[in-house]
Amino acid sequence: MWCCGSGGRGGRACGAVERAGRWRELHWITMTNRRTFLTAAMAAPAVLRGASTRSWAEIEKILASGNVKGRIAKDEVPTPALMLDLDLFEANVKKMVAHAKGHNRALRPHGKTHKCPEIAKYIVKQGALGACAAKLSEAEVFAAHGVRGLLVTTAVVGKHKIERAVRLAGVAPDTIFCVDNAQNAQDLNDAAGAAKRKLWVAIDLCVSGRTGIMPGAPAVALGEQIAKLGNLKFKGIQAYAGGASHTKGWEKRKAASIAAMTPAIETRAELNQRGVETPWLSGGSTGTYNIDSDIDGITELQPGSFMFMDTDYNIIGGKETGENYADFGNALTIQATVVSRPTDAHVIIDSGYKAMATDRPFVPLLKMAGVKFAFNGDEHAKVTSTEGALKLQVGDRVEVIAPHCDPTVNLYDRIYCTRGGQVEAVWSIAARGMAQ
Repeated sequence: MWCCGSGGRGGRACGAVERAGRWRELHWITMTNRRTFLTAAMAAPAVLRGASTRSWAEIEKILASGNVKGRIAKDEVPTPALMLDLDLFEANVKKMVAHAKGHNRALRPHGKTHKCPEIAKYIVKQGALGACAAKLSEAEVFAAHGVRGLLVTTAVVGKHKIERAVRLAGVAPDTIFCVDNAQNAQDLNDAAGAAKRKLWVAIDLCVSGRTGIMPGAPAVALGEQIAKLGNLKFKGIQAYAGGASHTKGWEKRKAASIAAMTPAIETRAELNQRGVETPWLSGGSTGTYNIDSDIDGITELQPGSFMFMDTDYNIIGGKETGENYADFGNALTIQATVVSRPTDAHVIIDSGYKAMATDRPFVPLLKMAGVKFAFNGDEHAKVTSTEGALKLQVGDRVEVIAPHCDPTVNLYDRIYCTRGGQVEAVWSIAARGMAQ
């Protein structure tokens, strides 16, 4: 896999270009109300035409060289391909970093969204504290690429994984591991002691019905136990309210997040009162970042999808934008090629179930007006005109916004980073498939 930038391997995205404002003029409407539309202020053309005059061997040689900036056009990339609009991506990151800083909150974006060390390092350079990792294997990949300030957001359970966690702490000593079980905490302590190391740990609190120990007395008792274990250093509490993040309507989402996070804040206060120093409470998400940053007691935000966005988040509703969530631009797309034109009213593209995650109840959207999308098998999708004859021809390229960005990224080995119509870098999705 390649990780190519403008000056060689490991190259990062260049300085941000302020185009987020005009992207916000484009509000993607889901197929639930059957409206999609295009604005002239789009960051990229909806359709790319013109076959490359170069052979694939020549393109492959450029990709492998580690110097791709300005040498490959978007329409020379083999499809289906995962594309990242750097202008939108950089604007999204800058906005989130500025928001966290302005509200005196630390920012540790979630790496499960991108699984890409280059992206994690770019965001840290912009001002983030580090990166979250959903799984131990993700954290191992990030650490191997020099990312520090890691938080493993799920429990590390079992002898072999605990051995790996201790080894990871030897490479990245500031890594934080979450626990929600007394025996698991004891096991981590014993393994750390055998290796003559200290592990940072945090209590994973159940505030959304997923993992975690229940708030209040159970969590306090666990905190008191951790404080007595000599090889563990207690960081604080993680409380991720995933259910609140996708609640539709900003006021309803605000109420849901406050209801979910209040027990976490109370638990933190009780731990402090009992002499268990608890300086840290991490939570927040793309949907609640501008809610949780105003809740006293939350010290850190861990959103993820904001950097890419998807149709799932597009429909949750914004604070000032009604049913559309326009806080961040749709930087991530799947570029597809029209491979068949059975009728004047519809075409077939080469991006089906295998090209994007389908765990959401709504369909992907095309970055163009007057069409509707329908999956048509593993390898294909059908694009149908809603306004008469379709102008798309065989060989044309279109861009699709996926329903759910995290698992879509996990389907690809690389992400093509573009600015305008040119590929500027190719970043390796090095933690793809790291589910352990």
